[in-house]
Amino acid sequence: MTANNGQKVVVITGASQGIGAGLVEAYRKLGYGVVATSRSITDAGDPQIVTVRGDIADAGTADRVVAAALDRFGRIDTLVNNAGVFVAKPFTDYTDDDYALVTGINLAGFFHLTRRALPHLLASGAGHVVNVTTSFVDQPNSNVPSVLASLTKGGLSSATKSLAIEYATRGVRVNAVAPGIIKTPMHPVEYHPTFDALHPVGRMGETSDIVDAVLYLESAPFVTGEILHVDGGQNAGH
Repeated sequence: MTANNGQKVVVITGASQGIGAGLVEAYRKLGYGVVATSRSITDAGDPQIVTVRGDIADAGTADRVVAAALDRFGRIDTLVNNAGVFVAKPFTDYTDDDYALVTGINLAGFFHLTRRALPHLLASGAGHVVNVTTSFVDQPNSNVPSVLASLTKGGLSSATKSLAIEYATRGVRVNAVAPGIIKTPMHPVEYHPTFDALHPVGRMGETSDIVDAVLYLESAPFVTGEILHVDGGQNAGH
């Protein structure tokens, strides 16, 4: 175990691109040591960023991520459960494989890593968990049928509040960010005009919008159990 002289440490899932990559960069700018994980992540070339390649749906990946954080930095202060998959289909078109994929990443990934990280967040004295959900949980849209997203990310929203209350007197805060549709590599450019129109403000969000929201929650010691909608007005209605 390596002493880090009080340097804070964040674990970020889904960290190889899009929002996750933006979070890695932002937390490094704040001086955090970072443990970044995804199925395709490569070495960062920064001694303050430890990368762990693996499927977050696999409990063994969670074990390796926590071990890497403790081996390199000796602590965990924040966990950002950013990894997620979104499969939009009419309900009866979903397959068993779709169900296994979405529940594995969105729910099992959250469960395995959060359960293993929490003892170390408690030990830090001021731990923080941030879950990335989706605005469709609160405002379903008939143009984007996505029951599996509601089932899994809705579960994360409920778990966020439950964990926040369970740990409220024990020094760990738990919050969530509920994005609209964000410009990331998972959304082909040719579909952007369609996605723009799904937001009351008339445009998709930027990665920086979600990163800024996570950093706000990181710096807000009186905020816990919050589901922060960063969705261009989707949560307000259509």
